[in-house]
Amino acid sequence: MKNYILLSILAIILNTLTTNAYANSTHQKAQTFEEKIPAEIKEKRERFVTFTFENDLFAGQDANYTNGALITYFDTKFEVPWHVENTLNNTPIFQVNDMTSVMYSIGHNLYTPADITTKVPDPTDRPYAAFLYGSMQLSTISGDHINNLELTAGIVGPSALGEPIQEEVHSLVDTRDPAGWDHQLKDEPALMLAYQRMWPEKYSLTVDGHHFRLTPNWGITLGNIYTYAALGTTFQFVPEKYKWQSTPLRVKPSIPGNGYFHIPENAFSWSLFGGFEGRAVARNIFLDGNSYQDSPSVQKKTFVSDANAGINFTFGRIQTSFTINWRSKEFDGGKTATFGALSLGYRL
Repeated sequence: MKNYILLSILAIILNTLTTNAYANSTHQKAQTFEEKIPAEIKEKRERFVTFTFENDLFAGQDANYTNGALITYFDTKFEVPWHVENTLNNTPIFQVNDMTSVMYSIGHNLYTPADITTKVPDPTDRPYAAFLYGSMQLSTISGDHINNLELTAGIVGPSALGEPIQEEVHSLVDTRDPAGWDHQLKDEPALMLAYQRMWPEKYSLTVDGHHFRLTPNWGITLGNIYTYAALGTTFQFVPEKYKWQSTPLRVKPSIPGNGYFHIPENAFSWSLFGGFEGRAVARNIFLDGNSYQDSPSVQKKTFVSDANAGINFTFGRIQTSFTINWRSKEFDGGKTATFGALSLGYRL
């Protein structure tokens, strides 16, 4: 019931924020987000490498979503192949232009039950699972919104190397030996297609040298790993002088962010950020189990919500961020999850 209420409130907020209530006046059309971006940023090619590391130990616990690692290359100028451009430009959801960027990622996720010391895991708790994947995302700025289109492929199961990786990590930071990996999900190829739309600067305010923005978003993901619809919003508070920076990258499913920052050499900046996202989940392989083989599974929750808050610091080409994340119960008998995320970004 709480999730229904939260999603309803979120829908009302999104509907309000995506109107033209914040136009400069009734006689003068407000600038779009694309028009607000300085020519210096539009014309300059910037490339970023970002390392993201998520772990529930950052929040003082070790259960459920136990670890996520992601390395990403982000290029703000990308020449889309002509046949891909023609295909996308004939759709209503994505238009290629001179503000189209590309993001390549390689990631690895680990999921375990709360008690990792028993050889036969609790059948009512989250199954053991690992996910090794790569993804490519195209992003474009069009008018007042940003469209993201992402394709992810990978493998779930023993071939994703969850057992040796967790055993190696625990040999360094935890005396407990994860004993139940013989009962993990079986090998299954992974494929997902995700679309997301965001409205940066839909509501923004500059006061006393500081800039506040609220960015609503919605999206849909289809695939044998995740299938869900999402609705959310993020906020950010930054120095007005260095307002052209995004919230940090996260391991998906997550509240949006791409890790972009436009900070001059030898300059220092910071930002405070947070957000909320609700998801209606039709499939989550890490709870539902394998698609075409018998495997451990639990009864998942259809409605799941995330909230986060964090801070980042930037000095010239380097940015570091810390985010604390709260996720509602994902399955019957589960608990609210809390985990932290560290990221380090470098502008090439």
